[in-house]
Amino acid sequence: MRTIGIGVDVVEVARFAELLRRQPRLESRLFTEGERRDAQGQVERLAARFAAKEATLKAFGVGLGAMKWHEMEVVRASTGAPSLTLHGAARALGEARGVRDVLLSQSHTDKTATAFVVAQGD
Repeated sequence: MRTIGIGVDVVEVARFAELLRRQPRLESRLFTEGERRDAQGQVERLAARFAAKEATLKAFGVGLGAMKWHEMEVVRASTGAPSLTLHGAARALGEARGVRDVLLSQSHTDKTATAFVVAQGD
């Protein structure tokens, strides 16, 4: 495997919480039902998922709008480890760029959430 791209993003949790408070429908626009359920109402978990989506855009070398937010989905294994699943146009874009695997690492505190993404291919 070779690295096709990397991306990192950091989100200020308080600022993200304020954004969600001011725009209540934003949460359902940014996150799938599964992501919202897994976050269990904890804004720092949603912020980490948002950071993962932003980092994915960076790893693919594209900007906002290249992938829909619901086409990038952070899922958790039974062990709790996060991974990223691509759907629809996001998956097609990855395939066109030769991406075979997307590695994700996330972390958060009550103040910041961060995500690091590595896009790998043959």
